[in-house]
Amino acid sequence: MTTTSEQLSELEQYYDAAPRAGGARTEDFGPLTLFVQESAGWPYYARPALGRPDTAPDVTVADVERVLARQRELKVPESFEWVAENAPSLRAAVEATGLHVHAHPLMVLDPAAEAVRLPADPDVRVLGPADPMLRSAVTVPMLAFAAPGTAVGEAGPAELAVAERDPAVEGRRIRVAGMIESGRTALAAATRGGVVLCSGQYIPVGDVAEVVGVGTLPSARRQGLALAVTAALVTDALARGARTVFLSAGDEDVARVYARLGFHRIGTALIADRPL
Repeated sequence: MTTTSEQLSELEQYYDAAPRAGGARTEDFGPLTLFVQESAGWPYYARPALGRPDTAPDVTVADVERVLARQRELKVPESFEWVAENAPSLRAAVEATGLHVHAHPLMVLDPAAEAVRLPADPDVRVLGPADPMLRSAVTVPMLAFAAPGTAVGEAGPAELAVAERDPAVEGRRIRVAGMIESGRTALAAATRGGVVLCSGQYIPVGDVAEVVGVGTLPSARRQGLALAVTAALVTDALARGARTVFLSAGDEDVARVYARLGFHRIGTALIADRPL
């Protein structure tokens, strides 16, 4: 049986490999590595350098400040991401620079869990790169994360239609379509009456896959859609050879939803950014 320590080590390898697979280059800052996106796409983060020995000195405020200065020079977001248990001293150094740290339950799927084998939802499917619903599917999470939490909200199909007219959405659709075609992501969506109500993706690197960006249109929450989309993503990832599937839940309430699918908490994912 894989221990929690081994799982955390495996995820650390993934977090280092995923930006590289996504087209990012790296810059070495001693105990920290800065990932810089070379093309259009997700603006990556800085994180602890992979393979630092346990006897290495703690990351200092000065170390963090050097990375922040470089991020400002590059005009990219000032952000760090790391696993609390793998770098316990980093939080204090990051907070000392004025960044705000957000904590998220880090959860790994138990592939033997009965919940993984939920019956397929007929309203949920994995989309191909040319699917006409893809434009809506890449837009829904934007509305979802603009109103975080699990409570039913106001944004619905009308707001989705307006958001889809944003010129930036087409670039996002093209980018995700290319990733789907190349196998760098898979996207599942729940649709009803021709409207996408929930969508999410997983990003595979080797035999590890991270479920990301699962978001439900606020007006459609509390209908089990996020659970159904996540189940579809898990099923697809396992069918394509994933051995480890994991995710970071938004908060404890969301974590309880994912636990129904067989995910269990092994640690805490920390994301630091500059307060608005």
